[in-house]
Amino acid sequence: MEQATHENWESLREDYYKFLRFEKNLSLNTIEAYMRDVGQFRTFVEEEFAIMPAEVAAPHIEAFMAHLYDRGAGKNSQARILSGIRSFFTWLVITERIAELPTEFVDGPKTGRKLPDVLTVGEIDALLTSIDVSEPLGHRNRAIIETLYSCGLRVSELTALRLSDLFFDEGMIRVTGKGNKQRLIPVSQAAQRNIKLYLDRRKKMPVHPASEDILFLNQRGDQLTRVMVFTLIRQAAGRAGITKSISPHTFRHSFATHLLEGGASIRQVQEMLGHESIDTTEIYTHLNITGLRKSIESHHPLNKGQRIIK
Repeated sequence: MEQATHENWESLREDYYKFLRFEKNLSLNTIEAYMRDVGQFRTFVEEEFAIMPAEVAAPHIEAFMAHLYDRGAGKNSQARILSGIRSFFTWLVITERIAELPTEFVDGPKTGRKLPDVLTVGEIDALLTSIDVSEPLGHRNRAIIETLYSCGLRVSELTALRLSDLFFDEGMIRVTGKGNKQRLIPVSQAAQRNIKLYLDRRKKMPVHPASEDILFLNQRGDQLTRVMVFTLIRQAAGRAGITKSISPHTFRHSFATHLLEGGASIRQVQEMLGHESIDTTEIYTHLNITGLRKSIESHHPLNKGQRIIK
């Protein structure tokens, strides 16, 4: 297993190609698709994390899947690419280059009409309460969750937020989304309050010159990565006793669903989320209908066996 630490992406790529070509006997088109999938993943993890293949873990793959989603990759494309990555790491396990399969517990997108998990308001309160704000980064972590939920941000939008994007006098933040398109979004009083408390602590933190205008920093003063946001959310969920599989995107789903339940129009939600097409936003109408159906089934007199007298 010592060898795994030293083998780089390029040398493994050549051996993997030979495996697909001569041992699996796959067609050239299929091999090209597998190699392209691994190439996309390699580019992402090298740029984001600067890690070797043997260092890849589940959070890196989950961050890559979130990256694909943010770029607009469809569910079928996401599932196919994850399958290609899983094949590569399975080969690394088989050839004893790594000990464990990092994709083992990474769920792919369901290509059917499976609706995303949504947190209740009570669960979000429990998450926020689980964060100890007396810790050095407590206000930062709480502000991250409040901002994700109150603004419906993608994780890439959150980590890219700048101090110059805060317009608290107007109660707004400026978000740069896909294609560098910017939108203004109202930010909750709670998020503003914890951001301000975090900024007081931030003044005493080391700040890397390249990250001076970045809002959310790590302890070294660098920009937060997607994986760090995934990690702090999962830790908070564990402390809060929430068993749902949640990620930064869960707050975006919850934001949209709760807005619709509160009476917002689908066009308003589309604008807040920064969706190009309203078709993407329409999944939340299905979520809303599902909730309505459950409410009717639970409370409507005919469903409860009550007699209706006219």
